[in-house]
Amino acid sequence: MNYQKILVPAAGVAALVLAYWFYGWAGVAAAVTVLVMWALLHFNRMVQVLKRAANRPIGYVDSAVMLNAKLKPGMTLLHVVAMTKSLGALQSPKDIQPEVYRWTDGTESHVTCTFDGGKLVQHALFRPTQETPPPAP
Repeated sequence: MNYQKILVPAAGVAALVLAYWFYGWAGVAAAVTVLVMWALLHFNRMVQVLKRAANRPIGYVDSAVMLNAKLKPGMTLLHVVAMTKSLGALQSPKDIQPEVYRWTDGTESHVTCTFDGGKLVQHALFRPTQETPPPAP
């Protein structure tokens, strides 16, 4: 279960109650101001990430090998999009969990990432085999 969906609103309500308890209505006004500023900071970050990703092709990354090295389980989809500066190409059916996205580089190497509930569960790197030319006589 995703406790963040419960704990964040509960912490906001607790901050409002404590602000009223200690400072009255002026405390509530200050707490609301802090909570709105926090929400605006997160919204602004999301918009900036999506604005950068809008200018790149879907599913493209500069280096799939470097992306694979930077990925860690538990990262959010927004964090991965911020790293790649590109939206991933959706490989799974729309709105079905887990979601599978793929980022491909110029050498046809690609990283396939599986997200469950917006968090990275697993990732895999695929590198095409390169045929080596026979040695010169």
